[in-house]
Amino acid sequence: MAETILIKNIRAVDTERDFTGDVFIKDGKIAETGEKLNVQADRVINGEGLLLMPSLFDMHVHFRDPGQTHKEDIITGCKSALAGGVTGVLAMPNTKPPCDSPEIIKYIIEKSKGTGVDVYPVGCITNGMNGDGLCDYEALKNAGCICISDDGRPVENAENMRKALEISKENGLLVASHCEDLNIIDGGIMNKGEISEKLGVKGMDRSSEDYITAREIILASSADARIHICHVSTEGSTAIIRFAKSRGVKVTCETAPHYFMLTEKLLENRDADYRMNPPLRTQDDVKAIIEAIKDGTIDCIITDHAPHTAEEKSDFEKAPNGVVGLETSLSATLTALYHTGEISLQKVIELMCVNPRKILGLEVPEISVGKTADLVIADLGRKWTVEPEKLHSKSHNSVFKGMELTGKPLVTISKGKIVYENL
Repeated sequence: MAETILIKNIRAVDTERDFTGDVFIKDGKIAETGEKLNVQADRVINGEGLLLMPSLFDMHVHFRDPGQTHKEDIITGCKSALAGGVTGVLAMPNTKPPCDSPEIIKYIIEKSKGTGVDVYPVGCITNGMNGDGLCDYEALKNAGCICISDDGRPVENAENMRKALEISKENGLLVASHCEDLNIIDGGIMNKGEISEKLGVKGMDRSSEDYITAREIILASSADARIHICHVSTEGSTAIIRFAKSRGVKVTCETAPHYFMLTEKLLENRDADYRMNPPLRTQDDVKAIIEAIKDGTIDCIITDHAPHTAEEKSDFEKAPNGVVGLETSLSATLTALYHTGEISLQKVIELMCVNPRKILGLEVPEISVGKTADLVIADLGRKWTVEPEKLHSKSHNSVFKGMELTGKPLVTISKGKIVYENL
């Protein structure tokens, strides 16, 4: 029989509720809420001064499994997720081999069982992510896939992307796009601008992201299909998406904490831990991303968790792009947006817990009787310094290394079971 849990005197917040009291969990669900509940529980947690909220869902992670498990695997990736209050993830397909077959979809789902994290593998749009030939989407869906993408690279052929959008409209799979024109990028490794010129390295022109964002929206509008734009980082992309939404295009999008907190100036010391794709941009872009979060243009906050080894990251110009972020995402968002008064706690929950699940058609956890107990206990005021070597990921390439953040997940509950605890 599942352990019963009583959380006492805690502030419980979701998008519909904000109350202080007790929450009783039994048989994987919220059985009762109220003040001074008179129930017996196997585990009692004193929640005084703490926050209870629905667990996070990160709809953009790279777990490197299969094929690159020296960087991360499904088990360590899930441990990292739980330490960040995340109980569900969308795992991108640029594994080795790419996730383009029912066998790989099933492997990922099977390996993630029992971790406490619902791992949803993303299937490839094109065979082997090579841009040619569409995958068998029906077979991927039957194996457990709910989203398709060639993330890690764009679908270069617009007609292939249009066909994928048309098919997705029929089978219900979400299409997610890595918006980058490889011809414009042409080997660039950071944002093209003042800092890239100062360092004498090739930059990525922002038109690369803006152009493919516009292309995907045009294609989705033509097909009357849904499109999800990954990791938005430029002012131009936010403006294009905002306009498309005003015209009724079925577009959703996401951004990551580093795009509303950090700028290209961090690369002046030639540290590849601050290199990711899309790259850190300018202060004007940071302001535009925050504004797009506040006005609803941006639907979700994700991490684009992309582990790489210290050895790989040691060469600034040759290092692969990507940063880890699962354990810092809630803390970073609270620090940059909630504690600064930019957005409310309910808005944080909407961006990190509710919207990702809604977009994917999944059950949204709530703090109400009868709902599945997928929850996080956090200390909103806890100040802590990010020490990458203490993170649960196999890789430690964090952009927040050495930074003090305010707010920290302390307990993660998945389907009524405590799966992470650091009280």
